[in-house]
Amino acid sequence: MEFSSKLLENAVYEMSQLPGIGKRTALRLVLHLLKQPAERTEHLADALMKLKMEVNFCKNCHNISDTELCEICANPKRDETLVCVVEDIRDVMAIENTSQYNGLYHVLGGKISPMEGVGPQDLNIVTLINKVKEGKIKELIFALSSTMEGDTTNFYIYRQLEGLDVVTSTIARGISVGDELEYADEVTLGRSILNRVPFESSIKAN
Repeated sequence: MEFSSKLLENAVYEMSQLPGIGKRTALRLVLHLLKQPAERTEHLADALMKLKMEVNFCKNCHNISDTELCEICANPKRDETLVCVVEDIRDVMAIENTSQYNGLYHVLGGKISPMEGVGPQDLNIVTLINKVKEGKIKELIFALSSTMEGDTTNFYIYRQLEGLDVVTSTIARGISVGDELEYADEVTLGRSILNRVPFESSIKAN
């Protein structure tokens, strides 16, 4: 792709570094911004800088938050004995949209993936185990995507919980194998949570 301007080329390159954004899409977005009033681009740049510099992660569940404790963890009406283990904030948002879940969350920040160099030590697993050891949690719901990495992560955490007094379950397989939670429709995802099954049963099924 030939550019008539180095400034344009640099902007397109940086935009194309975002996931799912190719060079042509990046060019279309950059040209769109170029047509907008200067303050519009300034507002976008300011919002991104504030996001990067000022965002917090909830000290309890690791969800992205504006405060030390996210709104979900700070809500006294939520069931703190029930914790749903998810990969990232997109899964929290997907499950919240179902209005079928009233417990808390624990955001791992990813999945175990040796191919990508992601090990258990790179995820928020230790803090999850420590929370279970405190004795307040009665049930953990594994809600990672039905991929090899998701199943590996579920099983690793399950093994770390051996000997601890907590029930482990997993969302029902209304979510197709290989699907990411964020792309599941709300009805299917909601039913998968309500119809969750013991994690031991999911191991035997595999």
